Amino acid sequence: MKASSSAGEASVVRKGVKPVSVVRKGVKPVLTVRGWAAARRERLDDRGSGAGAVIIFALVFLSLSAFVIDGGMSISKRERAADIAEQAARYAAQDIDLESLYENQKGPAPINFENCGARVKAFAREMGMSGADVAATHCVSADAEQVEVEVQLTYSPVFTGMFYGGDVTVHGRAVAENEVG
Repeated sequence: MKASSSAGEASVVRKGVKPVSVVRKGVKPVLTVRGWAAARRERLDDRGSGAGAVIIFALVFLSLSAFVIDGGMSISKRERAADIAEQAARYAAQDIDLESLYENQKGPAPINFENCGARVKAFAREMGMSGADVAATHCVSADAEQVEVEVQLTYSPVFTGMFYGGDVTVHGRAVAENEVG
């Protein structure tokens, strides 16, 4: 390493290294193109910029998967409510008036529609539904020829429940008729 000093000039020359700038008294250092590029690179460093993209894509993926999973669950629960309503309507319609059937053997088999509500709730309890869902399940209309039942099911969404903050209630309706034949 050599240090040289002449009038107004101070520079340090290292073996194998070219000087980056020349400093004179009262004059600002002049940067070379390489020095300017290196300084610019340090200021505009893009390290970590990929992390933002990864976070955004992860949030988009989670949002889409939440809607797919919870949407599928919603469709499944609606179908289940409709299935339970059909079965409960059949169960209520099977309670026929045997005396009327025996008296009028060629005629229709009338349904004991007075028992419709009790039979539907009993069927809902057998299906293992929650107490609130059993209480909301009921006969919409009933007569001697047909029974209409409405069933309520409540479920908690997996992902969207965090945003909407609550359970989702779905309903299913079905009609059962008594046919002799």
